[in-house]
Amino acid sequence: MKINHKYFGTDGIRGKVGEIPIAPDFVLKLGWAAGKVLTHHGSRKVLIGKDTRISGYMLESALEAGLAAAGLSAAFTGPMPTPAIAYLTRTFRAEAGIVISASHNPFDDNGIKFFSAEGTKLPDEVERAIELELEKPMTCVKSTQLGRASRIVDAAGRYIEFCKGTFPNELSLNGLKIVVDCANGATYHIAPNVLSELGAKVVTIATQPNGMNINKECGTTDLRLLLKCVLDEKADLGLAYDGDGDRIMMIDHLGNKVDGDQILYIIAREGLRQGQLKGGVVGTLMSNMGLELALKQLGIPFTRAKVGDRYVLEKMKEKKWRLGAENSGHVILLDKTTTGDGIVASLQVLTAIVRNYMSLHDLCSGVKMLPQVLVNVKFDGTRDPLESNKIKMVSNGAEKILAGRGRLLLRKSGTEPLIRIMVEGEDETQITALAHKMADAIKSIKN
Repeated sequence: MKINHKYFGTDGIRGKVGEIPIAPDFVLKLGWAAGKVLTHHGSRKVLIGKDTRISGYMLESALEAGLAAAGLSAAFTGPMPTPAIAYLTRTFRAEAGIVISASHNPFDDNGIKFFSAEGTKLPDEVERAIELELEKPMTCVKSTQLGRASRIVDAAGRYIEFCKGTFPNELSLNGLKIVVDCANGATYHIAPNVLSELGAKVVTIATQPNGMNINKECGTTDLRLLLKCVLDEKADLGLAYDGDGDRIMMIDHLGNKVDGDQILYIIAREGLRQGQLKGGVVGTLMSNMGLELALKQLGIPFTRAKVGDRYVLEKMKEKKWRLGAENSGHVILLDKTTTGDGIVASLQVLTAIVRNYMSLHDLCSGVKMLPQVLVNVKFDGTRDPLESNKIKMVSNGAEKILAGRGRLLLRKSGTEPLIRIMVEGEDETQITALAHKMADAIKSIKN
Protein backbone atom coordinates (compact mmCIF):
# COMPACT_ATOMS: atom_id res chain seq x y z
CA MET A 1 0.00 0.00 0.00
CA LYS A 2 1.26 3.48 -0.89
CA ILE A 3 2.09 5.57 2.19
CA ASN A 4 0.97 9.19 2.13
CA HIS A 5 3.95 11.34 3.05
CA LYS A 6 3.97 14.81 4.55
CA TYR A 7 7.27 15.93 3.02
CA PHE A 8 8.60 13.25 0.68
CA GLY A 9 7.44 13.32 -2.93
CA THR A 10 8.23 10.99 -5.81
CA ASP A 11 11.88 12.10 -5.80
CA GLY A 12 12.83 13.02 -2.25
CA ILE A 13 11.95 16.35 -0.65
CA ARG A 14 11.80 19.42 -2.87
CA GLY A 15 10.73 23.06 -2.65
CA LYS A 16 11.64 26.74 -2.84
CA VAL A 17 14.86 27.66 -1.06
CA GLY A 18 14.17 29.45 2.23
CA GLU A 19 10.69 27.98 2.59
CA ILE A 20 9.78 24.82 4.50
CA PRO A 21 10.95 22.15 3.82
CA ILE A 22 14.02 23.62 2.05
CA ALA A 23 14.91 25.99 4.88
CA PRO A 24 18.13 25.62 6.92
CA ASP A 25 16.43 24.94 10.25
CA PHE A 26 14.23 22.24 8.75
CA VAL A 27 17.12 20.64 6.87
CA LEU A 28 19.17 20.61 10.08
CA LYS A 29 16.46 18.55 11.76
CA LEU A 30 16.03 16.43 8.63
CA GLY A 31 19.71 15.47 8.85
CA TRP A 32 19.23 14.51 12.47
CA ALA A 33 16.04 12.51 11.76
CA ALA A 34 17.65 10.69 8.84
CA GLY A 35 20.68 9.92 11.00
CA LYS A 36 18.44 8.34 13.64
CA VAL A 37 16.75 6.09 11.05
CA LEU A 38 19.51 5.16 8.61
CA THR A 39 22.14 3.68 10.91
CA HIS A 40 22.45 -0.02 10.04
CA HIS A 41 25.91 -1.01 8.86
CA GLY A 42 28.13 0.35 11.60
CA SER A 43 30.21 2.69 9.43
CA ARG A 44 28.29 5.70 10.84
CA LYS A 45 29.23 7.60 7.66
CA VAL A 46 26.87 9.33 5.23
CA LEU A 47 27.96 10.66 1.84
CA ILE A 48 26.66 14.10 0.86
CA GLY A 49 26.79 15.29 -2.75
CA LYS A 50 25.15 18.24 -4.45
CA ASP A 51 24.57 19.87 -7.80
CA THR A 52 25.82 23.37 -8.59
CA ARG A 53 23.05 25.51 -7.03
CA ILE A 54 24.29 28.28 -4.77
CA SER A 55 21.98 27.06 -1.99
CA GLY A 56 23.88 23.76 -1.84
CA TYR A 57 26.53 25.27 0.41
CA MET A 58 23.97 26.28 3.02
CA LEU A 59 22.02 23.04 2.88
CA GLU A 60 25.03 20.70 3.08
CA SER A 61 26.19 22.52 6.23
CA ALA A 62 22.75 22.13 7.80
CA LEU A 63 22.60 18.44 6.91
CA GLU A 64 26.10 17.84 8.30
CA ALA A 65 25.19 19.47 11.62
CA GLY A 66 22.03 17.41 11.95
CA LEU A 67 23.84 14.16 11.14
CA ALA A 68 26.59 15.01 13.63
CA ALA A 69 24.00 15.57 16.37
CA ALA A 70 22.67 12.07 15.65
CA GLY A 71 26.20 10.65 15.87
CA LEU A 72 26.90 10.18 12.15
CA SER A 73 29.82 11.57 10.16
CA ALA A 74 29.38 13.34 6.82
CA ALA A 75 31.73 12.83 3.87
CA PHE A 76 31.35 15.58 1.25
CA THR A 77 31.94 14.92 -2.43
CA GLY A 78 31.26 18.44 -3.73
CA PRO A 79 29.26 18.81 -6.97
CA MET A 80 28.53 15.30 -8.26
CA PRO A 81 25.76 13.71 -10.34
CA THR A 82 22.99 12.01 -8.38
CA PRO A 83 23.87 8.53 -9.76
CA ALA A 84 27.48 9.08 -8.69
CA ILE A 85 26.35 9.35 -5.07
CA ALA A 86 24.37 6.12 -5.45
CA TYR A 87 27.53 4.41 -6.73
CA LEU A 88 29.92 5.92 -4.17
CA THR A 89 27.56 5.12 -1.28
CA ARG A 90 27.95 1.44 -2.16
CA THR A 91 31.71 1.53 -2.67
CA PHE A 92 32.36 3.37 0.60
CA ARG A 93 30.01 1.04 2.51
CA ALA A 94 28.27 4.13 3.86
CA GLU A 95 25.06 4.08 5.87
CA ALA A 96 23.36 6.21 3.22
CA GLY A 97 23.91 8.78 0.50
CA ILE A 98 22.28 12.21 0.30
CA VAL A 99 22.07 14.40 -2.79
CA ILE A 100 21.19 18.09 -2.54
CA SER A 101 19.50 18.79 -5.86
CA ALA A 102 16.24 19.81 -7.49
CA SER A 103 17.20 18.03 -10.71
CA HIS A 104 15.78 19.93 -13.72
CA ASN A 105 14.12 22.71 -11.67
CA PRO A 106 15.32 26.37 -11.62
CA PHE A 107 18.22 27.38 -9.36
CA ASP A 108 16.02 28.88 -6.62
CA ASP A 109 14.47 25.47 -5.96
CA ASN A 110 16.37 22.72 -4.22
CA GLY A 111 15.76 19.28 -2.81
CA ILE A 112 17.11 16.45 -0.70
CA LYS A 113 17.34 12.94 -2.16
CA PHE A 114 18.33 9.89 -0.15
CA PHE A 115 19.97 6.62 -1.17
CA SER A 116 20.18 3.48 0.93
CA ALA A 117 23.45 1.69 1.67
CA GLU A 118 22.72 -0.41 -1.46
CA GLY A 119 22.52 2.71 -3.66
CA THR A 120 18.76 2.53 -4.14
CA LYS A 121 16.08 5.08 -3.34
CA LEU A 122 14.53 4.68 0.09
CA PRO A 123 11.39 2.55 0.44
CA ASP A 124 8.18 4.31 1.49
CA GLU A 125 8.36 2.89 5.00
CA VAL A 126 11.86 4.30 5.60
CA GLU A 127 10.79 7.73 4.34
CA ARG A 128 7.81 7.51 6.69
CA ALA A 129 10.11 6.60 9.59
CA ILE A 130 12.18 9.73 8.92
CA GLU A 131 9.02 11.84 8.90
CA LEU A 132 7.98 10.36 12.24
CA GLU A 133 11.36 11.30 13.72
CA LEU A 134 10.85 14.85 12.45
CA GLU A 135 7.80 15.12 14.74
CA LYS A 136 9.96 14.45 17.82
CA PRO A 137 12.09 16.98 19.73
CA MET A 138 15.65 17.12 18.39
CA THR A 139 18.28 15.70 20.74
CA CYS A 140 22.05 15.43 20.60
CA VAL A 141 24.38 12.55 21.36
CA LYS A 142 27.20 12.95 23.88
CA SER A 143 30.22 14.96 22.76
CA THR A 144 32.29 11.79 22.54
CA GLN A 145 29.79 10.35 20.04
CA LEU A 146 29.36 13.37 17.73
CA GLY A 147 29.94 12.90 14.03
CA ARG A 148 32.79 14.49 12.09
CA ALA A 149 33.02 16.03 8.63
CA SER A 150 35.48 15.06 5.88
CA ARG A 151 35.88 15.48 2.13
CA ILE A 152 36.32 12.76 -0.51
CA VAL A 153 38.95 14.34 -2.74
CA ASP A 154 38.93 11.68 -5.49
CA ALA A 155 35.14 11.30 -5.86
CA ALA A 156 35.08 12.61 -9.44
CA GLY A 157 37.92 10.34 -10.59
CA ARG A 158 36.30 7.28 -9.04
CA TYR A 159 33.00 7.94 -10.80
CA ILE A 160 34.65 8.71 -14.14
CA GLU A 161 36.35 5.31 -14.04
CA PHE A 162 33.08 3.62 -13.13
CA CYS A 163 31.30 5.22 -16.11
CA LYS A 164 34.10 4.27 -18.50
CA GLY A 165 33.85 0.70 -17.21
CA THR A 166 30.32 0.41 -18.62
CA PHE A 167 31.65 0.96 -22.16
CA PRO A 168 33.11 -2.16 -23.88
CA ASN A 169 36.90 -2.39 -23.63
CA GLU A 170 37.26 -3.44 -27.27
CA LEU A 171 35.48 -0.33 -28.58
CA SER A 172 36.50 3.33 -28.85
CA LEU A 173 34.82 6.65 -29.56
CA ASN A 174 37.65 7.69 -31.90
CA GLY A 175 36.29 9.56 -34.91
CA LEU A 176 33.09 10.74 -33.22
CA LYS A 177 32.51 14.44 -32.67
CA ILE A 178 30.09 14.91 -29.78
CA VAL A 179 28.58 18.11 -28.37
CA VAL A 180 27.94 17.80 -24.63
CA ASP A 181 25.48 20.07 -22.78
CA CYS A 182 25.94 19.71 -19.03
CA ALA A 183 23.15 22.16 -18.05
CA ASN A 184 25.70 24.08 -15.92
CA GLY A 185 25.02 21.29 -13.47
CA ALA A 186 26.68 18.41 -11.71
CA THR A 187 28.06 16.64 -14.81
CA TYR A 188 30.13 19.66 -15.94
CA HIS A 189 33.44 18.13 -14.79
CA ILE A 190 32.47 14.49 -15.37
CA ALA A 191 30.78 13.85 -18.74
CA PRO A 192 33.32 15.69 -20.95
CA ASN A 193 36.19 13.77 -19.30
CA VAL A 194 34.45 10.40 -19.67
CA LEU A 195 33.82 10.93 -23.38
CA SER A 196 37.22 12.42 -24.24
CA GLU A 197 39.06 9.65 -22.34
CA LEU A 198 37.13 7.12 -24.44
CA GLY A 199 38.42 8.83 -27.59
CA ALA A 200 35.69 11.25 -28.68
CA LYS A 201 36.29 14.78 -29.87
CA VAL A 202 34.18 16.72 -27.37
CA VAL A 203 32.65 20.16 -27.76
CA THR A 204 31.25 21.43 -24.46
CA ILE A 205 28.43 23.86 -23.72
CA ALA A 206 26.85 24.87 -20.39
CA THR A 207 29.87 23.70 -18.39
CA GLN A 208 30.51 26.92 -16.45
CA PRO A 209 28.20 26.84 -13.42
CA ASN A 210 27.93 29.98 -11.31
CA GLY A 211 25.34 28.77 -8.81
CA MET A 212 22.43 30.42 -10.58
CA ASN A 213 22.59 29.29 -14.22
CA ILE A 214 21.81 25.60 -13.70
CA ASN A 215 19.22 24.40 -16.28
CA LYS A 216 18.86 27.97 -17.61
CA GLU A 217 18.14 27.72 -21.35
CA CYS A 218 20.19 24.53 -21.54
CA GLY A 219 20.17 20.86 -20.56
CA THR A 220 17.42 18.30 -21.06
CA THR A 221 14.60 20.82 -20.59
CA ASP A 222 15.78 23.22 -23.30
CA LEU A 223 17.58 21.63 -26.26
CA ARG A 224 17.76 24.73 -28.47
CA LEU A 225 21.37 25.57 -27.61
CA LEU A 226 22.48 21.97 -28.14
CA LEU A 227 20.62 21.68 -31.45
CA LYS A 228 22.25 24.85 -32.79
CA CYS A 229 25.70 23.76 -31.68
CA VAL A 230 25.37 20.26 -33.22
CA LEU A 231 24.45 21.78 -36.57
CA ASP A 232 27.05 24.57 -36.39
CA GLU A 233 29.83 22.14 -35.43
CA LYS A 234 28.65 19.49 -37.93
CA ALA A 235 28.88 17.05 -35.03
CA ASP A 236 27.83 13.41 -35.13
CA LEU A 237 25.42 13.94 -32.23
CA GLY A 238 24.71 15.96 -29.12
CA LEU A 239 24.13 14.83 -25.53
CA ALA A 240 22.18 16.86 -22.96
CA TYR A 241 22.11 16.09 -19.25
CA ASP A 242 19.93 17.69 -16.61
CA GLY A 243 21.15 19.55 -13.53
CA ASP A 244 21.92 16.46 -11.47
CA GLY A 245 22.87 14.10 -14.29
CA ASP A 246 20.24 11.39 -13.95
CA ARG A 247 18.53 12.29 -17.25
CA ILE A 248 19.77 12.18 -20.84
CA MET A 249 18.33 13.60 -24.07
CA MET A 250 20.05 13.60 -27.45
CA ILE A 251 20.18 15.45 -30.77
CA ASP A 252 21.12 13.57 -33.94
CA HIS A 253 23.35 15.02 -36.68
CA LEU A 254 20.30 16.35 -38.56
CA GLY A 255 19.02 18.26 -35.52
CA ASN A 256 16.27 15.84 -34.48
CA LYS A 257 15.50 15.34 -30.79
CA VAL A 258 16.00 11.82 -29.41
CA ASP A 259 14.14 11.33 -26.13
CA GLY A 260 14.03 8.67 -23.44
CA ASP A 261 11.63 6.45 -25.40
CA GLN A 262 13.95 6.31 -28.41
CA ILE A 263 16.99 5.79 -26.19
CA LEU A 264 15.18 2.92 -24.48
CA TYR A 265 14.41 1.39 -27.88
CA ILE A 266 18.05 1.62 -29.05
CA ILE A 267 19.40 0.04 -25.86
CA ALA A 268 16.74 -2.70 -25.82
CA ARG A 269 17.32 -3.60 -29.49
CA GLU A 270 21.10 -3.68 -29.00
CA GLY A 271 20.66 -5.90 -25.94
CA LEU A 272 18.50 -8.24 -28.01
CA ARG A 273 21.10 -8.32 -30.81
CA GLN A 274 23.87 -9.15 -28.33
CA GLY A 275 21.81 -11.77 -26.51
CA GLN A 276 22.03 -9.76 -23.29
CA LEU A 277 18.43 -8.60 -22.88
CA LYS A 278 16.84 -10.34 -19.92
CA GLY A 279 13.03 -10.28 -20.17
CA GLY A 280 11.33 -7.09 -21.36
CA VAL A 281 11.42 -3.36 -20.72
CA VAL A 282 9.42 -0.97 -18.55
CA GLY A 283 8.11 2.41 -19.70
CA THR A 284 5.55 4.72 -18.14
CA LEU A 285 2.07 6.02 -18.84
CA MET A 286 3.82 8.81 -20.78
CA SER A 287 5.79 6.46 -23.04
CA ASN A 288 4.94 6.96 -26.70
CA MET A 289 2.67 4.40 -28.31
CA GLY A 290 5.22 4.21 -31.14
CA LEU A 291 7.75 2.71 -28.71
CA GLU A 292 5.28 0.05 -27.65
CA LEU A 293 4.56 -0.91 -31.26
CA ALA A 294 8.26 -0.98 -32.23
CA LEU A 295 9.17 -3.22 -29.30
CA LYS A 296 6.27 -5.52 -30.16
CA GLN A 297 7.69 -5.95 -33.67
CA LEU A 298 10.97 -7.09 -32.10
CA GLY A 299 9.16 -9.49 -29.79
CA ILE A 300 10.29 -7.55 -26.69
CA PRO A 301 7.72 -7.51 -23.86
CA PHE A 302 6.72 -4.01 -22.69
CA THR A 303 4.76 -2.78 -19.70
CA ARG A 304 3.91 0.65 -18.30
CA ALA A 305 4.51 1.96 -14.78
CA LYS A 306 3.23 5.14 -13.16
CA VAL A 307 5.22 8.28 -14.02
CA GLY A 308 8.32 8.59 -11.85
CA ASP A 309 11.60 6.70 -11.99
CA ARG A 310 10.96 5.08 -8.61
CA TYR A 311 7.81 3.46 -10.04
CA VAL A 312 9.70 2.31 -13.13
CA LEU A 313 12.26 0.70 -10.82
CA GLU A 314 9.54 -0.94 -8.71
CA LYS A 315 7.96 -2.46 -11.84
CA MET A 316 11.37 -3.64 -13.09
CA LYS A 317 12.03 -5.43 -9.81
CA GLU A 318 8.54 -6.92 -9.81
CA LYS A 319 9.07 -8.30 -13.34
CA LYS A 320 12.74 -9.16 -12.69
CA TRP A 321 13.64 -7.12 -15.79
CA ARG A 322 16.83 -5.06 -16.13
CA LEU A 323 15.85 -2.16 -18.39
CA GLY A 324 13.38 0.68 -18.01
CA ALA A 325 13.01 4.38 -18.79
CA GLU A 326 10.86 7.50 -18.81
CA ASN A 327 10.50 9.54 -21.97
CA SER A 328 11.89 12.50 -20.01
CA GLY A 329 15.28 10.78 -20.11
CA HIS A 330 15.52 8.75 -16.90
CA VAL A 331 17.04 5.47 -18.10
CA ILE A 332 17.62 2.68 -15.58
CA LEU A 333 20.07 -0.12 -16.44
CA LEU A 334 20.11 -2.54 -13.52
CA ASP A 335 22.87 -4.61 -15.10
CA LYS A 336 25.10 -1.51 -14.84
CA THR A 337 23.96 0.44 -11.79
CA THR A 338 21.13 0.90 -9.27
CA THR A 339 19.44 4.10 -10.42
CA GLY A 340 18.88 6.31 -13.46
CA ASP A 341 22.23 7.48 -14.85
CA GLY A 342 22.44 9.87 -17.80
CA ILE A 343 26.12 9.29 -18.55
CA VAL A 344 25.91 5.50 -18.36
CA ALA A 345 22.79 5.47 -20.56
CA SER A 346 24.44 7.68 -23.17
CA LEU A 347 27.44 5.33 -23.26
CA GLN A 348 25.15 2.41 -24.09
CA VAL A 349 23.72 4.32 -27.06
CA LEU A 350 27.24 5.22 -28.16
CA THR A 351 28.13 1.54 -27.91
CA ALA A 352 25.35 0.73 -30.40
CA ILE A 353 26.53 3.53 -32.72
CA VAL A 354 30.13 2.32 -32.76
CA ARG A 355 29.40 -1.39 -32.84
CA ASN A 356 26.91 -1.16 -35.71
CA TYR A 357 28.61 1.63 -37.69
CA MET A 358 25.27 3.47 -37.65
CA SER A 359 24.36 7.08 -36.92
CA LEU A 360 22.04 8.00 -34.06
CA HIS A 361 19.48 9.02 -36.68
CA ASP A 362 19.55 5.58 -38.32
CA LEU A 363 19.38 3.76 -34.97
CA CYS A 364 16.11 5.60 -34.28
CA SER A 365 14.57 4.70 -37.62
CA GLY A 366 12.97 1.52 -36.30
CA VAL A 367 10.60 3.40 -34.00
CA LYS A 368 8.00 5.76 -35.45
CA MET A 369 6.92 8.16 -32.74
CA LEU A 370 3.31 9.34 -32.67
CA PRO A 371 2.87 13.10 -32.17
CA GLN A 372 2.49 14.06 -28.52
CA VAL A 373 1.43 17.42 -27.10
CA LEU A 374 2.37 18.24 -23.51
CA VAL A 375 0.84 21.17 -21.62
CA ASN A 376 1.44 22.12 -17.97
CA VAL A 377 -1.13 24.07 -15.96
CA LYS A 378 -0.29 25.56 -12.54
CA PHE A 379 -2.70 25.09 -9.66
CA ASP A 380 -2.63 26.37 -6.09
CA GLY A 381 -2.58 22.92 -4.50
CA THR A 382 -5.60 23.52 -2.23
CA ARG A 383 -8.02 21.61 -4.45
CA ASP A 384 -7.52 18.88 -7.02
CA PRO A 385 -8.88 20.04 -10.42
CA LEU A 386 -8.85 16.44 -11.66
CA GLU A 387 -11.68 15.61 -9.25
CA SER A 388 -13.97 18.17 -10.90
CA ASN A 389 -16.99 16.85 -12.80
CA LYS A 390 -16.33 19.46 -15.49
CA ILE A 391 -12.81 18.14 -16.07
CA LYS A 392 -14.06 14.56 -16.17
CA MET A 393 -16.67 15.55 -18.78
CA VAL A 394 -14.12 17.33 -21.01
CA SER A 395 -11.73 14.40 -20.59
CA ASN A 396 -14.37 11.87 -21.60
CA GLY A 397 -15.19 13.94 -24.67
CA ALA A 398 -11.53 14.05 -25.72
CA GLU A 399 -11.17 10.29 -25.33
CA LYS A 400 -14.22 9.72 -27.55
CA ILE A 401 -12.67 11.91 -30.25
CA LEU A 402 -9.40 9.97 -30.07
CA ALA A 403 -11.44 6.73 -30.30
CA GLY A 404 -8.63 4.25 -29.76
CA ARG A 405 -6.23 6.06 -32.13
CA GLY A 406 -4.54 8.00 -29.37
CA ARG A 407 -4.31 8.60 -25.65
CA LEU A 408 -5.11 11.31 -23.11
CA LEU A 409 -3.27 11.41 -19.79
CA LEU A 410 -3.90 13.87 -16.95
CA ARG A 411 -1.75 13.75 -13.84
CA LYS A 412 -0.44 15.89 -11.02
CA SER A 413 3.31 16.47 -10.98
CA GLY A 414 5.12 14.77 -8.13
CA THR A 415 7.64 17.62 -7.81
CA GLU A 416 5.81 20.86 -8.73
CA PRO A 417 2.27 22.32 -8.32
CA LEU A 418 1.34 21.45 -11.88
CA ILE A 419 -1.29 19.46 -13.73
CA ARG A 420 0.43 17.76 -16.65
CA ILE A 421 -1.64 17.14 -19.78
CA MET A 422 -0.48 14.71 -22.45
CA VAL A 423 -2.43 14.05 -25.65
CA GLU A 424 -1.09 11.56 -28.18
CA GLY A 425 -2.48 10.69 -31.60
CA GLU A 426 -2.00 10.55 -35.34
CA ASP A 427 -3.29 14.07 -36.12
CA GLU A 428 -1.07 16.74 -34.53
CA THR A 429 -3.53 19.56 -35.19
CA GLN A 430 -6.33 17.62 -33.52
CA ILE A 431 -4.34 16.63 -30.42
CA THR A 432 -3.00 20.19 -30.00
CA ALA A 433 -6.54 21.54 -29.96
CA LEU A 434 -7.62 18.87 -27.47
CA ALA A 435 -4.68 19.58 -25.16
CA HIS A 436 -5.39 23.31 -25.04
CA LYS A 437 -9.10 22.73 -24.55
CA MET A 438 -8.22 20.53 -21.58
CA ALA A 439 -5.83 23.19 -20.23
CA ASP A 440 -8.47 25.92 -20.50
CA ALA A 441 -10.94 23.75 -18.60
CA ILE A 442 -8.44 23.16 -15.79
CA LYS A 443 -7.57 26.88 -15.59
CA SER A 444 -11.26 27.71 -15.23
CA ILE A 445 -11.54 25.31 -12.28
CA LYS A 446 -8.45 26.76 -10.63
CA ASN A 447 -9.72 30.31 -10.88
